[in-house]
Amino acid sequence: MKQLLILMLSLIALTSCSQKEKEPASKKDAALSVIYNRKSVRSYTSQPVSEEDVQTLLKAGFSAPSAKDIRPWELIVLDNRAALDKLAEDGLKGSRVILHEAPLAIIVCGDTVKSTRWSLDCSAVTENILLAAEASGLGAVWLAVFPWRDRIERVVKTLDLPPNILPLAVVAVGHPKGEFTPKNKYDEKKIHWNKW
Repeated sequence: MKQLLILMLSLIALTSCSQKEKEPASKKDAALSVIYNRKSVRSYTSQPVSEEDVQTLLKAGFSAPSAKDIRPWELIVLDNRAALDKLAEDGLKGSRVILHEAPLAIIVCGDTVKSTRWSLDCSAVTENILLAAEASGLGAVWLAVFPWRDRIERVVKTLDLPPNILPLAVVAVGHPKGEFTPKNKYDEKKIHWNKW
């Protein structure tokens, strides 16, 4: 009986160890798949983005790293057609076709009083949102606002932002209309080992 109990405990321990060994590879594969398959999607169906998906995108954005953990970001969510159209017409005229189609936009802004490095932190937020959109089966594209003064001024005015808050990017999000494929951007010529 004692030997049977020892044998059973040994089998449980072996099974547990082999599952733990497999888990990181699975997490790695899943994470790398999302990163490698992320693409810029600029055309969307009229299907709205679910509240659950919006929360996923926001939570992913808030999970970004931040210099000195200051977290100078502020996010504005537009899911109202009139607000999206106003941003398209008054804020980002060059991206109006995308914004007129997108059912959702997240404007990533930074507090310039909290941090002088806000644009770096907010870039990490933006990338996290893009990766979360890919992982959720959504399409998204980064529409740059910062550092162009005219774009910044138009978006600030359109969204009535306080003086210390500057927009970095507008992330248009929706369900992709059509097929979009990622680009292979790996380039060995841009890799330098130990010196230039």
